[in-house]
Amino acid sequence: MLNTIGLVALGGAIGASLRFCAVSAIFRIIGAGFPMGTMIVNVVGSFLMGIAAIALLERGNGATLVPFVMVGILGGFTTFSAFSMDTIALFEKGKLAMAALYVFGSMGLSVMALFLGLLLARSILT
Repeated sequence: MLNTIGLVALGGAIGASLRFCAVSAIFRIIGAGFPMGTMIVNVVGSFLMGIAAIALLERGNGATLVPFVMVGILGGFTTFSAFSMDTIALFEKGKLAMAALYVFGSMGLSVMALFLGLLLARSILT
């Protein structure tokens, strides 16, 4: 178990570092105004999660690499990739309503929670 946690932690550090570098580079190229770097990272991470799902889960040998690659690196690179994977898993199981609820619930509630966190922190700290 500790070995698996170590793999997730190492992968997460790599993924988060890659995200920071990618978003920073895209910001320097494109500039401010639209969070293009985050959007690109989310799309690329989701694409890579799809490849990893087939390569590691369906082709075998994933037991040792899934925690490092899918949870760690890709999870650190973008949690959106995990969200995308969960959504497609529900969709492929034929649970369309549940997938839709998950998509709209995750996005809507996450944005609302961030907004409420901002309001609370501003009311306390300013």
